[in-house]
Amino acid sequence: MSGNKTFTMIKPDAVKGGHIGAILEQICGAGFRIVAMKYTKLSAEKAGEFYEVHKERPFYGELVEFMSSGPIVAAVLEKENAVEDFRKLIGATNPAEAEPGTIRARFATSIGENAVHGADSDENALREGSFHFAGTEMF
Repeated sequence: MSGNKTFTMIKPDAVKGGHIGAILEQICGAGFRIVAMKYTKLSAEKAGEFYEVHKERPFYGELVEFMSSGPIVAAVLEKENAVEDFRKLIGATNPAEAEPGTIRARFATSIGENAVHGADSDENALREGSFHFAGTEMF
């Protein structure tokens, strides 16, 4: 999954807000192809494992609690320059600083409830995609 694939999750706040369709439409409209997708719910254990890189940070417990609070949509996306292009599409973590029209500017309500996750590197995209999907689940 190097260079042309990335990983995203539509977070519980955006799912609860009914924004799945609009977010997927924006993603596809930006030229991304969905190669794997599932509607699921992370247990606190799985959320903790996924965000283990942040374990020493003060927000870790809150993040794990939030990410296991409701269903998510996990997806692997394909496009040339996928990670960088997707990071531009989702906007800044703080929706108040996100460029107008980005997913977070449109759908996020706070830094903590920021609608979507996007991998920040090719390596993390591979790790995160493999966390949620077996190779046989990606098309």
